[in-house]
Amino acid sequence: MPKTPTITPSAAATRLPPWLQAELRSDHAGELGAVEIYQGILRVTRDPAVRSFALDHLATEREHLTIMEGLVAPRFRSRLQWPWRISGWLIGALPAAISSEWVFATIATVETFVDKHYAAQLAQLSASTGEDIPEHIEPLLRRCREDEVQHQRDAAGRLNRRLPLPLRIWLKLVAWGSRSAVSVARIV
Repeated sequence: MPKTPTITPSAAATRLPPWLQAELRSDHAGELGAVEIYQGILRVTRDPAVRSFALDHLATEREHLTIMEGLVAPRFRSRLQWPWRISGWLIGALPAAISSEWVFATIATVETFVDKHYAAQLAQLSASTGEDIPEHIEPLLRRCREDEVQHQRDAAGRLNRRLPLPLRIWLKLVAWGSRSAVSVARIV
């Protein structure tokens, strides 16, 4: 993947339509949480395969966070950055304390949600005719989505069998938490 250029929030980024500001704020919060997920995994796991997986994906999530920091001026970012960091770290660390299967299933679930989230944003951007939206936003969101789909496929491809009930319950909690976090980040 090509190196992400440093992007700084421009004056145009502060004049985006309110709906897009809210969506990008949720993206920034999500990428902040994603970085923490992988840091949580790395802090806990000793499994070489999980560590390699997490290091690879962490690099991409850091690039995404840099992109979002360029799109969302500091004053428009979520004010709940510490909760996003803590919850992200726990979403990574807790499964890593259990097993690689829990890590890969958790990442597959999170990235499935993120794929749908970015897809909905891209559809809304396509339907937004007549609004003054900078041309560079759509390709950046598309690139982030493509990376997240690759992460989902990588994680899902490492799962071999039917998931146990406690893991399925955990994954439902993670999916619910992801949806809830986006809703909150859009407004706070």
